[in-house]
Amino acid sequence: MVLILGSLCITGIGLYQLGGWGELREISGSARFNLWRPLSDPEFPWAGMLFAAPIVGLWYWCTDQYIVQRTLAARNLKIARRGTLFGAYLKITPVFLFIIPGMIAYALVQKNMLQMDSPDQAFPAMVSQLLPSGLRGLVVAGLLAALMSSLSSLFNSCSTLFTVDIYKKIKPAASEREMVAVGRAATFVVVGLGLLWIPAMQRVSGALYEYLQSVQAYLAPPMTAVFFLGVFWKRVNGTGAVVTLLSGFVLGLLKLGCQVYAGQYSLEQAAILPALQQMFIAYGNINFLIFCVVLFAYCCFTLILFSLLTPPPEAARIENLCYATNTAAGRREVRESWNRWDVIHTVIVLLIIVSVYLYFTG
Repeated sequence: MVLILGSLCITGIGLYQLGGWGELREISGSARFNLWRPLSDPEFPWAGMLFAAPIVGLWYWCTDQYIVQRTLAARNLKIARRGTLFGAYLKITPVFLFIIPGMIAYALVQKNMLQMDSPDQAFPAMVSQLLPSGLRGLVVAGLLAALMSSLSSLFNSCSTLFTVDIYKKIKPAASEREMVAVGRAATFVVVGLGLLWIPAMQRVSGALYEYLQSVQAYLAPPMTAVFFLGVFWKRVNGTGAVVTLLSGFVLGLLKLGCQVYAGQYSLEQAAILPALQQMFIAYGNINFLIFCVVLFAYCCFTLILFSLLTPPPEAARIENLCYATNTAAGRREVRESWNRWDVIHTVIVLLIIVSVYLYFTG
């Protein structure tokens, strides 16, 4: 909450220093207020923005351990749903926490009212140069608290996934003490790998936020395809899911590797490389949003194909796991878990999202 209030203060103070919203639009230009850019746009083509965002969103909100472990901790289905709806409201705030303050920072730099060396410094530069001392300390403390909380949840998720889904399967007789030790070791390895990967991040993108979006666009499609089709189509089976997840992950990882490789060459240098290297560079330079959509289509096709070529899952194993196998008792439980207020808030969230898309049209 401190971070949200601090960011809103940054937005308000920044707009005041700048001269208002109209001044921000004038300095930024219509291009920076446009989410619907041409398909030829090298960074954010409209098709990628429209179709890739739901793919990444479904992955994050429905399958990511970071969210799932919180949802499963709810007392019942009603609390889980309403907690998710509240989270949806909070997820809208990054527009005001990151995007608009970033645009304000750009405009302030253009007017020589803010000093920073790279886009990643926009938020700390605004905190240090615009906020008064007391509020500045609160925002920094809130930012550090949010960062530590997020990292703690991330490390806990990684540790749980490795110990329960991998180590416990390999060594079922492992004691609790041993599981805790393995979990700590897994956390240490994850932290080490993360630190080693930092130099490669700059070759993927010059901006941290864009790097994060790129990586998510490469990881999300296989899991989104399996989850989405698995919920709506009872014919999806384990073989199709495994083939889809593995092949999609390999293609996404290959894209990331090629992008890192391509980042060390300029266009002139790449033009004189052997054909095979040029092919890798071309693959790495595919727009990350377009790649996300194409990879999702491939994963859906692969999942359907291999599911149809192999035996269907047993009916008892998928009972209440998809719409087609939902029992009367399951449908009744779901129906009793929501009322008109859940529908109203869902509609409100959707209207806010649509409004943002419609407003930022240049």
